[in-house]
Amino acid sequence: MYAVIETGGKQYRVTPGESIEIETLNGEVGAEVEFGRVLAVVDGESVKAGADAESARVKGTIVAHGRGDKTLVFKFKRKKQYKRTIGHRQNFTRVTVSEIVA
Repeated sequence: MYAVIETGGKQYRVTPGESIEIETLNGEVGAEVEFGRVLAVVDGESVKAGADAESARVKGTIVAHGRGDKTLVFKFKRKKQYKRTIGHRQNFTRVTVSEIVA
């Protein structure tokens, strides 16, 4: 069984027991979270999508908060001696999916 959820403007395919890194959520480590925006639920041959999947819920537990690897952005203008390097680290929350309620 797996589900497709949307959180933080991104979609994730999740199964029970799986850990995923998503955009930062407010909440303490160990807190329970529930994802209400479920786009699809697949259980063997049974597929629920769209309006059929609106009643489904995905529950999980916040495991950790952290920051991702640094991404470097390099700007350059030829013939003008202009170079600039900028770094960015995105915050994330690691969540372990506990159950999918279809």
